[in-house]
Amino acid sequence: MLRKFEDAYKHKGLRNGLTDKLRLKGIKDETVLKAINTVPRHFFIPSEFEIHAYEDKAFPIGSGQTISQPYTVAYQTQLLQLLVGDKVLEIGTGSGYQASVLLACGANVYSIERHASLSKQAATILKLIGNQNLNLKVGDGTLGWQEHAPFNKIIVTAGAPSVPKVLFNQLIEGGFLVIPVGNDTKQKMVRITKLAGNEIKTEIFEDFSFVPLIGENGWQ
Repeated sequence: MLRKFEDAYKHKGLRNGLTDKLRLKGIKDETVLKAINTVPRHFFIPSEFEIHAYEDKAFPIGSGQTISQPYTVAYQTQLLQLLVGDKVLEIGTGSGYQASVLLACGANVYSIERHASLSKQAATILKLIGNQNLNLKVGDGTLGWQEHAPFNKIIVTAGAPSVPKVLFNQLIEGGFLVIPVGNDTKQKMVRITKLAGNEIKTEIFEDFSFVPLIGENGWQ
């Protein structure tokens, strides 16, 4: 039986409540909050968890991956300081929810997922929502997407042992790379700014816990 996707008034009401909670937790970027309030997160949640879609929690989506909690999605997106038309590389498509939030903020999104089944599922839902300006690829995200570089912003949605130099190299001058860096269970959110002459500005933020970034320049 095919799953029925419906965005009803009750879902919109729950998104309003979630947006209010995120504002209270310190998310100040109104563009990000509007995106969270627009994207139907319950579309990206397995049907058995749909009733909990607008709780600020992460949920399993298969292949050992999770859909991040809304606060984490909003936090990373806020750090990107998105401008309409920004070309953004996302490492780890997962459910597609983060990509949909980026698109709702006006970004042009290029997203890489190493699990073909997740990428296919995300593509189906993102097409259902009607998102444009989206390019999906199955592959090793730690290598970036050289064919479409450089990017204004890069976001990594898995925990890395260090900042992959190849991703830094695919940023424009003045661009941001937001990535959780640490061990395979706990990381610090880091924002890297690419300055003139390939100089690096590093800012370190809160603790998070992501699934490990697997690939040539991540965890092996």
